[in-house]
Amino acid sequence: MTAPDMDGYYKALCVEVGAEMAGKDVRTVLERKLGVSRSLLSRLKLTEYGITINGVRAYTTAKVAEGDQVAIRMEEEVSEDILPQELPLSIVFEDDYLLVVNKPAGIIVHPTKGHYTNTLANGIVHHWQMQGERVRFRPVHRLDEDTSGLVVIAKNPYIHQQLSEQLQAGTIMKMYCAYVYGVPSPADGTVDAPIDRDPVDPHVRIVTPEGYPSVTHYKTAAAFGQGLASKVRLKLETGRTHQIRVHMKHIGCPLIGDAMYGLLAGKHEDWESAAGRQALHAETLGLTHPMTKEWIEWTAALPPELVKLEQVLNEV
Repeated sequence: MTAPDMDGYYKALCVEVGAEMAGKDVRTVLERKLGVSRSLLSRLKLTEYGITINGVRAYTTAKVAEGDQVAIRMEEEVSEDILPQELPLSIVFEDDYLLVVNKPAGIIVHPTKGHYTNTLANGIVHHWQMQGERVRFRPVHRLDEDTSGLVVIAKNPYIHQQLSEQLQAGTIMKMYCAYVYGVPSPADGTVDAPIDRDPVDPHVRIVTPEGYPSVTHYKTAAAFGQGLASKVRLKLETGRTHQIRVHMKHIGCPLIGDAMYGLLAGKHEDWESAAGRQALHAETLGLTHPMTKEWIEWTAALPPELVKLEQVLNEV
């Protein structure tokens, strides 16, 4: 990450006060010019040099003049609760502010109770340690253990806040590739169906009128075996847990290899065996970089097991 400009602090994010902001307070300047959230401002106030005017510590109520340099500095921090562990990583992009990694299937993003190692977080924390970076692990979103593909991790609280707001606003583009039973009808469309926990099994999600708004757009890319299976590309408008898996089951096209929402075991075992897991891959990710304000997109190629699955389906 960007080198500290004083012991224990990262280089400042700074804004120069223009005539239109003269006389305003620091809070207003930081909210309007940098989009700093109130919760982050509250945290910054607790640190010695979290907020400054012309290099001097300031409170959010302080008034500014034209030409003043208002800055925020975030303390260096590490994920003390995550054990650094050398693991293979497929890093697609990294700069001082964020990291994008292509997660393989079979690995969870963050340690959970009873599962403290062999997670994406363990590998990334080790990666940063080897680079001499003191960075806390802050994933902006997650993927299921058996879903592969692109995940973005913020490298400081401000970047995490900015990307989380993009995620909530639906301006982060997340596109997936899935292999499903049957062919959706219509071939291209939108599933607008609320999702919530199953009252019988809270680990399972179901479509229910009382659920949270959930929208998935899909396009059929290919059909196999005269409609026995298909390759579908999906774009999420919302990001509910298991959303794609639940919505595809809801329209009668469950994912191949999905143990929770798929077909009964024993049907098309060669397809299930080829996939080895739910046939879902987060292949494209796009966002506006919080610092450069540029739109950036990344694409991750299908992993070998899904390439194999498509080969099997092409022979049906």
